[in-house]
Amino acid sequence: MELAMAAEELKTVVNRLRRAQGQIAGVIKMIEEGRDCEDVVTQLAAASRALDKAGFAIIATGLQHCLTDPDMAVSGDREQMRTRLEKLFLSLA
Repeated sequence: MELAMAAEELKTVVNRLRRAQGQIAGVIKMIEEGRDCEDVVTQLAAASRALDKAGFAIIATGLQHCLTDPDMAVSGDREQMRTRLEKLFLSLA
């Protein structure tokens, strides 16, 4: 599925992914340093949430695009797109 994302939406997603990237690097460093398990898991959970938020933002943009695209007016195309978006949502669950 090709997503036409507005520049501001793309910037937000990229920022979330960069945040997650930094958090994952922090988790790796914490493990290498033998840091407390609770601290490692807390940081890992934060990275996971950042990735989930980025994924949901991408899906939401795709959904918005599909609902406003006149080419999706054909019911078969809309149903196929709905099925694909549902699978994407479930992949993040």
